[in-house]
Amino acid sequence: MTDDATLLRSAADGDRSAMDEIVRRHQGIVWRSVRGRTASVALAEEVFQDTFLTAWRNADRWRGEGSVRNWLLGMARRKAAHTWRRRVGEPAEHAPLHELGLEAGWGSDPEAAAAAAEDRDTLLAALAKLSEADQTIIGLCDLEGHTGPEAAELLGLTANAARVRLHRARLRLMGVLREDADER
Repeated sequence: MTDDATLLRSAADGDRSAMDEIVRRHQGIVWRSVRGRTASVALAEEVFQDTFLTAWRNADRWRGEGSVRNWLLGMARRKAAHTWRRRVGEPAEHAPLHELGLEAGWGSDPEAAAAAAEDRDTLLAALAKLSEADQTIIGLCDLEGHTGPEAAELLGLTANAARVRLHRARLRLMGVLREDADER
């Protein structure tokens, strides 16, 4: 079986079947990535197609650093981010971890929080209330299954910065889930 790097180099030389194979291998994870970051299926389809079209056009620009999969996912993430009508940035100041922990329900009933998190609609609604940066790091690590170092590479962060960002994002998500549960 030909590896992704060889296929991408062949695609850069104009081999359409090589690009077709890249798409076949990575379409599932790219689709899940863009669908989780866009407001509708139609918009996700547009971003999905644009990601692979851009990859085909720019295959010669891949420098061979990291995996082809991460290169595609990074491209998809950036394209999905451009579709957001309202950009929500990282807050200028972070709440202390103790406060985030209280919002997440430390000291409360963890079984109730876990039951609420199992409901996919509840989880997606809670994720939608987070900032784009929080959604991105949670999406990469918890929904797409990237390791911390892979997520750091995709986001252009150090491994430690990605770990801290993921921890804080998870705390904020738990806080939203807890708040939503309290409103019911």
